[in-house]
Amino acid sequence: MKVLYNDGHVDECPADEVTHVIRHSAAHIMAQAIKRLYPEADFAYGPATDNGFYYDVDLGEKKISEDDFPAIEAEMKKICKENLKFTTFELPREEAVALMQERGEKYKVEHIGDLAEDARITFYQQGEYIDMCVGPHLTYTKALKAFKLTGVSGAYWKGDKNNKMLTRINGIAFATKDELDEHLHLLEEAKKRDHRKIGREMDLFMMRDEAPGFPFFLPNGMILKNTLLDYWREIHHKAGYVEISTPLIMNKQLWKTSGHWDHYKDNMYSTVIDDEEYCIKPMNCPGGVLVYASKPHSYRELPIRAGEIGLVHRHELRGALHGLFRVRCFNQDDAHLFVRPDQLTDEIIGVVNLIDSVYQKFGFKYHVELSTRPEDSMGSDEDWAAAEAGLKTALDQLGMEYEVNEGDGAFYGPKIDFHLQDSIGRTWQCGTVQLDFQMPQNFNLEYTDHDGSKKRPVMLHRVCFGSVERFIGILIEHYAGKFPVWLAPTQVKILPVSEKSRDYAHKVAEQIEAAGIRVTVDNRDEKIGYKIREARSIDRVPYMLILGEKEAAEGNISVRDRSNETVPSTVEDFCAKVKEEIRTRA
Repeated sequence: MKVLYNDGHVDECPADEVTHVIRHSAAHIMAQAIKRLYPEADFAYGPATDNGFYYDVDLGEKKISEDDFPAIEAEMKKICKENLKFTTFELPREEAVALMQERGEKYKVEHIGDLAEDARITFYQQGEYIDMCVGPHLTYTKALKAFKLTGVSGAYWKGDKNNKMLTRINGIAFATKDELDEHLHLLEEAKKRDHRKIGREMDLFMMRDEAPGFPFFLPNGMILKNTLLDYWREIHHKAGYVEISTPLIMNKQLWKTSGHWDHYKDNMYSTVIDDEEYCIKPMNCPGGVLVYASKPHSYRELPIRAGEIGLVHRHELRGALHGLFRVRCFNQDDAHLFVRPDQLTDEIIGVVNLIDSVYQKFGFKYHVELSTRPEDSMGSDEDWAAAEAGLKTALDQLGMEYEVNEGDGAFYGPKIDFHLQDSIGRTWQCGTVQLDFQMPQNFNLEYTDHDGSKKRPVMLHRVCFGSVERFIGILIEHYAGKFPVWLAPTQVKILPVSEKSRDYAHKVAEQIEAAGIRVTVDNRDEKIGYKIREARSIDRVPYMLILGEKEAAEGNISVRDRSNETVPSTVEDFCAKVKEEIRTRA
C-alpha cells in the first residue's frame, strides 16, 4: 500500500504500519464528515491507537450520541467515494497559527504553542478539510474500505480535569472488510462477556453512586474472591513465602522517603491525624520495607519472601472508572523479596516460574516485556545498568522470549511485565517483577554478611494477579462467567421438577454440602425448562441436578453438565467426581 509522508514523497508502507496508517487516515476522514454535518465542530486530538482511532471534538452546545453514528458513517463513505487526494504541506509557526485561527481551530492553535521552537509543523488536506498532522496518510480517501464507529465518551482537553470536557468519538478501521467483520464479532463477544453485566446477573459485585470507584463484593463474589486468595496463599506457602499485613494509613514522611510522594501525590488520599499529615497507602512496598527494617538480619536469613494481600487506594478520574478494571481501591497481591546479590538471578527465576504456573492454571497465554529506565527515575547509572542486566540474565537463563519496552520501568527500577491473552484474544498487563536498588538505600536496609560486614539487600517487588479486583474482572470475561468448578460460587444447583421431589432435593443437597461442595436448591414453583435455562445462562453453574419423582423413587440423580448432556449417577459417585475436580483445580 502506498502512503504519503509529510515531506511530500509517496512510498510503500511497511507491513507492520499499514493498520496504523489506515486508522489515522480514518480519523481525518471522520473529522471531515463531522465538520460537514456540524460546521461548529472544533477538533483537538485525533490519533490512531492500538485498538482503533478517535477524535476529541468540541461541539459547543451540541451533543453527539451513538444514534448519530449512521449519519456520520454515511458521510464518511461519501468522502471515500469522492476519492479525494491527500496532500501535505509545511508552514512556519506564525503562518501555521494564522491558518488555524482563520479556520477557527483554537485547540490546534494551543497545540502549536506547546510544540518545541524548532518543531516542523506539517498539515494534511483532503478536499476542503485541513488537519495539522505528522502523518503518514493514505494517498486517496478511496483507499479506506473498512471502518465503523464504535463509541462515544467524554475526555478532558490534554487529559487535565481542569480543562473543558470534550466529546471523544471512537472508531475502528482495517485494510479489508473480512478483518473488520472478525473484529466486530470479537467486540460483540466481548459485549456478551462484559464483567459488569455478568457481575450483576451472578450477584458477584456492585457499584454505587455513593462510592464511585469503590466496589462492593456480594456473597457470591466473596466466595470467588476468597477461593482465589486461598489458592494464592497455598502456592505462596509452597514457594517459601511468609504473609504479612501492613497499615492502611501511614505518615506522609514515609512516602517522601520512599520516593512515592513525588511520583504519586496527585493520586493519593490523605488525612490529618494529631496535626500531622497521613496518607492512605497507594501501594504496599514501604510497609514491607518497615517490616524488614524492624529487626537485624543475617545473610543466612535471606532471601526473605514477604507476601501481602494489601488494600490500596488511588484516586482515578471519575470518567476513567470502569467496573472492576479501573477502581479507586483494590487489593494487590504483593510480595517483596529481600535478597543477597548472589541470590538475585535464582529469585527472579523463581518468581517468573510462579507467575507462569498461575497463568497456566487459568489457561492464559502471555508474552513478556522488559521495561527499562524511565526519564523520572531515581538512582545511579551503575545501579540501573546492574538492575537491567540482572533481569536480562534471568530471562536468558529461562530461555524466555521478551520484548524491550524502553523507558517504561518503575521510577525505582526496571521490570518484567507479563501481558496475558484471554479466550477471545485480548491482552491484559497483570503480573510484574520489579528490581529495586533504591528503596533499600533510601531506608538504609542492611544485613550482616558472613564476615560480619554490613551489606545492603536487593529488593524485588512482584505481583501475580496485580489488582485482585481487576483480575477477577478479567476472569469473569475470560470464562464468560462459566468458572471452573473450583472457582464457581455455586458448584451444583439442584432443580426439583415439582413439589413432589422437593424433599428429596433437599436430602441430596445435605449430602453434597456435607462433602464440602457448594450447592443450592431452586425451590421456586417454576417450570423445569425455565429453571434449567436460568441455571445455564444466569447462574452459569458447572452442574445441575434435575430431580423428579423417578430419581426420588430410585434414590439416584440426573446430572447435567455444561455440555448439556444428562447422565444418571449416584450421589456418592457424583460427589467423588466433583471433589476431585475441586482438589486438582481442574
